[in-house]
Amino acid sequence: MVVDLLILMPAAYLLGSIPWGLVLARLFSGVNVRQAGSKNIGAFNVYRLAGRRLGIWTLVGDLAKGAVPVLAASYFLGGPRWQDEAAVGGVALAAFLGHVYSVFLRFRGGKGVATAAGCILVLSPWSFLVSMLVYVLAVCIRGYSSLGSLSAAALLPGVMWVAHHSVPLSLCALTMTVIIFIRHMGNIKRLVRGEEDSFFSLK
Repeated sequence: MVVDLLILMPAAYLLGSIPWGLVLARLFSGVNVRQAGSKNIGAFNVYRLAGRRLGIWTLVGDLAKGAVPVLAASYFLGGPRWQDEAAVGGVALAAFLGHVYSVFLRFRGGKGVATAAGCILVLSPWSFLVSMLVYVLAVCIRGYSSLGSLSAAALLPGVMWVAHHSVPLSLCALTMTVIIFIRHMGNIKRLVRGEEDSFFSLK
């Protein structure tokens, strides 16, 4: 297991580091998303600057770079023991951290929500469904993607614990939540000031 983990964690980090939003927007629209809009490489900024189709493909790419490493880890490392759960959770965190602190962007990156969602989709489908429901409700009611992301992230560790009673998986979810909140500090300030961009304002 140790050898597999030593291979899977760096591979997960490298895959997570691929900035799909930046790559797709530059290739197909000529827009540098790091220099416009919110300057974030995530799907919402790509959607706003480069169009719906590229925004959707960015979302798919960011989900996949969380889901694929965790699927591989679940196959090679997964099991009922807490050590196995910790190993799979470690791979999930590696992919997540790759997105947030990308080696290809000088250890800068996105806010981690979509990649975290891809990880959670494989780690705990029920937790993913509950988090997605919270996200959709928050966006539909208030129109803010950031508020939906923060609401879903806030509930994630508790939902993970209820679903699995697993300390390693719950700690993995909690770590993601803390980093997502840190990465959203600018959004939180804009939400408080009423200056955050809304889905309702998009044409």
